Amino acid sequence: MSEQKEITIYDIAKHLNISATTVSRGLKNHPAINKNTRKKIADTARELGYRSNTFASSLRSKKTHTIGVIVPRLNSNFMSSVLAGMEDAASREHYNLIITQSLEKREKEKANVHTMFNKRVDGLLISLAYDTENIQHLQPFFNKGIPVVFFDRTYPHSDSTSVLIDNFQAAYDVTKHLLDNGCKRIMHLGGNMLRDVYSERLRGYKKALQDHKIPFDEKLIYISNLSEQAGLEAAEFILKMKNSNKPDAVFAANDTAAVHCMMRLKMEGIKIPDAIAFAGFNNDPISKVIEPNLTTVNYSGYQIGEVAIISLINHLKGLSSTRTTNTIVMRADLIIRESSMKNKSE
Repeated sequence: MSEQKEITIYDIAKHLNISATTVSRGLKNHPAINKNTRKKIADTARELGYRSNTFASSLRSKKTHTIGVIVPRLNSNFMSSVLAGMEDAASREHYNLIITQSLEKREKEKANVHTMFNKRVDGLLISLAYDTENIQHLQPFFNKGIPVVFFDRTYPHSDSTSVLIDNFQAAYDVTKHLLDNGCKRIMHLGGNMLRDVYSERLRGYKKALQDHKIPFDEKLIYISNLSEQAGLEAAEFILKMKNSNKPDAVFAANDTAAVHCMMRLKMEGIKIPDAIAFAGFNNDPISKVIEPNLTTVNYSGYQIGEVAIISLINHLKGLSSTRTTNTIVMRADLIIRESSMKNKSE
């Protein structure tokens, strides 16, 4: 079967017996073309199977109206919420998104960045992979003046904007809450310190201990990838401790690790929160399924995604500059639930 030839504006013009210039303007809803003619052109274009040559158009305008997005993983409730915010905001501004995942690997992230650059995206939104040590692979974007906006997992750079929450303050608030409930040996399940989200949560935890005159104990820090398996392994680590060394509370840097650690400890008959109080981070749906419900930090992934897109598009429109808007801090709230309530009268 022979391949059908591509329909052009000249075919539409011939069909309607009008000029190609009129067709071109009609397809762009130019006000110089009357409404009825614009409708005839649009109807004929659909009937004949015309497709706009966006590639040629982008070469002429040097704009693709496409934004690249790189996330660590797609199978995350938080990232799904972020992407929903991005999609809605991009759609309102008539931008398309190209979405890829790094699978938490810096080499995959580098490959994705290279692909986005070659796809000539107008801008890039990125949340860094677990093991990314530097952002040298983003230099081609900075060299070309293509705006880069980091979200959630960020990296300070004078030519980029970061959209994030105050992880230090949120972690401080969680730790203070546990201390106010009588906890004195608080274990912290942290993530890779290369990522600011986890280093800042550890810093907030340490500062709260310091302000309450509780000595910092390195043995109560458990660093992992914060997966389900990591939560189970953290529980085994606790179970092997001498009773006198066991924590009376656990603050995990995400809900996944917190919940799976709780589940394993409960299997061994450890009462929560009476023996060990728990708090997590992210307010994932799983935090409201586990019994007792998990104390956590709530912040809107949807709003982070929406603000990140709007910030980038404002750069593209010349309404703001990455040099003047380096950091946008979003709201985060402590959600207190039964898992941390040793002091039931609080």
